[in-house]
Amino acid sequence: MAEADNKVEKAPIDHVEDVQVSKEAKIAAQSEHDTTLWEALKTNRKSAMWSAIISLTIIMEGYDVGLIYQFFAYPSFAETFGNWDPVTESYQVSGPWQAGLANGANVGIIIGGFLNGYLSAKYGYKKVILASLFLMNWLIFLPFFAQSPSVLLVGQILCGLTWGVFATTGPAYASEVCPMVLRGYLTCYVNLCWAIGQLIAAGVLYGLLDLTGQWSYRVCYAIQWVWPIPIFIVILFGPESPWYLIRNDRIEDAHKALSKLDNKGEESHRQTIAQIMHTLKIEDQMESGSSYLDCFKGTDLRRTEIVCMTFAGQVLSGSTFAYGPTYFFQQAGISTDKSYQIAVGGTAIAFTGTVISWFLLSRFGRRTLYVGGMAIDMVVLLLIGIIASASESTGAKWGQAALCLIWLFVYSSTIGPICYTIISETSSLRLRAKSVCLSRNIYNITQIIANIIEPYLINPTEANLKGQTAFFWFATALCALTWSFFRLPELRGRTYEEADVLFHQKVPARKFASHKVDAYDNDLTGKE
Repeated sequence: MAEADNKVEKAPIDHVEDVQVSKEAKIAAQSEHDTTLWEALKTNRKSAMWSAIISLTIIMEGYDVGLIYQFFAYPSFAETFGNWDPVTESYQVSGPWQAGLANGANVGIIIGGFLNGYLSAKYGYKKVILASLFLMNWLIFLPFFAQSPSVLLVGQILCGLTWGVFATTGPAYASEVCPMVLRGYLTCYVNLCWAIGQLIAAGVLYGLLDLTGQWSYRVCYAIQWVWPIPIFIVILFGPESPWYLIRNDRIEDAHKALSKLDNKGEESHRQTIAQIMHTLKIEDQMESGSSYLDCFKGTDLRRTEIVCMTFAGQVLSGSTFAYGPTYFFQQAGISTDKSYQIAVGGTAIAFTGTVISWFLLSRFGRRTLYVGGMAIDMVVLLLIGIIASASESTGAKWGQAALCLIWLFVYSSTIGPICYTIISETSSLRLRAKSVCLSRNIYNITQIIANIIEPYLINPTEANLKGQTAFFWFATALCALTWSFFRLPELRGRTYEEADVLFHQKVPARKFASHKVDAYDNDLTGKE
């Protein structure tokens, strides 16, 4: 009998006894709804810890992206990679090279993101992220020793391959290993890691501002060697996602992974596995595939639209202009020293805003925070443009700087972190890795376009619009706000199988929060 039971446990999902699985899955789903935040922290502290550790890799992406945007205003960097501009009487990195260098990492991230969608589904999150950390250690040598913009560009692209893996693995892994009540907090933590990386970058840049010569920016690149090895060693002992293991019929390994993620006991683990199986069964009945092409079929097309537009909204909200505004401050007439001081303060504000978003999550829905944040930031961009058009006085310049910081605080409390929660909760189980990677790549494509446009708008050797550049981003934010109001659903408090049913029933976006759904309905699951 024990041998027979073992065979059933190891059997493919389609052959598991449906009635028993459904019964245990329903118990697990009800338990998720009933669990409070503090109960979840008590029983799932290990899953929260491993999710937080995996997301630490995103600090590296946030750090380097923070570097390259702020390097354009860095005197020694501009002297090495730029040319003398007689108009401003200073070295300037030309508009085309600014666009190229800013986009280099994004090109790599796009390629790395697409590869990760395939590799994570085939080999698991753990193996892919360990390989990326190993590769990252060697690729840092390229930007560190670069002497020309072309070599630096190649280094940015190749490093971007690993950042694409880090950026997409963090939210996907957190959404799979954490219970529903912790899901929003741990996926928002991804944005906190990004903010930490940018805070470190701003602090390092300001600290080395008075250091002359190439070492002033080379040291910044060298600091990246601090992270890969320690994180690699810790992740070696971490668990794989049980969702990935069950998708690949590795039931025993899923039990072992769950024992590393919580302290609930064997019965609870069996119920959790049943819940995952039940969710997979629902997606099977909805004919949900597992390829990139399946992201654009049936109900998954709507989900793909949501995750891609939500992520693109980060750029459309004006982040290219206002999130790392050191170069804008400098072109507006604020001294280099003061510009970097503001940048350090801005990254601290971003950090604080992300922490505050955790408290907002407990009181407001994802849709409310995203739409509300987009509306406020849109108004702030309009005010920056009006002030820049009305006056070029010192007070007007500092007024624009203050509004940029207000924009940053609102963004970091709403759009920035909530985006990761939305994309992690919206995608179907079978397509999660690919859906997250696809949405991140849409973000990066949007970012590339923005990085091409922004230098030509603000650079003193191009359009030289200074603060009036905000008018352009006001228009893009208005478009993003319109879309999110009509198309962005509310998935707060929904299990993954409930989300599957809501999309299958084609519930309108503004009715998701109030619509009653039973993921164990006979007509849907095909139970007898």
